[in-house]
Amino acid sequence: MTAIETISAQHCFGGTQGFHRHVSASCGGPMRFALYLPPQAEAAPCPVLYYLAGLTCTEETATIKAGMQRLAARLGLALVMPDTSPRETGFKGATGDWEFGEGAGFYLDATQTPWSSRFRMESYVVDELPALLAAHFPVDVSRSAICGHSMGGHGALTLALKHPERYRSVSAFAPIVAPMQVPWGHKALPRYLGDDRAAWARHDACELVRRGGFPGTILIDQGEADPFLANQLRPELFEQACAEAGQALDLRRHAGYDHSYWFIASFAGEHLQHHARALGLA
Repeated sequence: MTAIETISAQHCFGGTQGFHRHVSASCGGPMRFALYLPPQAEAAPCPVLYYLAGLTCTEETATIKAGMQRLAARLGLALVMPDTSPRETGFKGATGDWEFGEGAGFYLDATQTPWSSRFRMESYVVDELPALLAAHFPVDVSRSAICGHSMGGHGALTLALKHPERYRSVSAFAPIVAPMQVPWGHKALPRYLGDDRAAWARHDACELVRRGGFPGTILIDQGEADPFLANQLRPELFEQACAEAGQALDLRRHAGYDHSYWFIASFAGEHLQHHARALGLA
């Protein structure tokens, strides 16, 4: 059994907010994650919501800023916030650019060297981390949901669309929905995956939803004052793809809201309720 080091653990709304570290086989080195266990976990394993953070973020960002623990404690929902990439890889070009490398793993399994030896975030989030959680904590990974912000919204959408059997619900805040058509994707996808655009398409929510949808309504919140809206996020492309594919989508646009965690905190409760309904908690 993989050993886990608990970095810290504090009481929070009757439950426990912990930060943990372990050696990841998928990512070839140490990885960190945050886990909130609600008070109900003392009596029985609780369902899980995975929250994937965005560019430059860590496992601490949403854990500290999103304010999800209070409602999670009431619902009996465990919250898992993994880091956004492996760290201290030593790879040339892995640091110094906030849009690529460490802090910008894009929740995919890289195929190009040197990234392929460490940047395997899809395998980590979908397979390794749930198995680790199930072995060490009172969580029911058979009842899982997934959510994310920006790059993490891209991750939540693509992983749910590729592995619908793993997640009962999916939602996103200001997600990158079409990385094949925006600068962030044009920078990351060739470096991680090479020049084969068919490989890129396997990590593009617009392309994936056309190939097979998610069995449930996808919830997306987007701020209309988001500085990345027109150039990087392009929610209208996903809206069109879902309409063409017959995918149920609840895309909510909010005047005045930007890309920050003030936006996320404003609507995080509604996302938790969305997932709680799918998980049989509300």
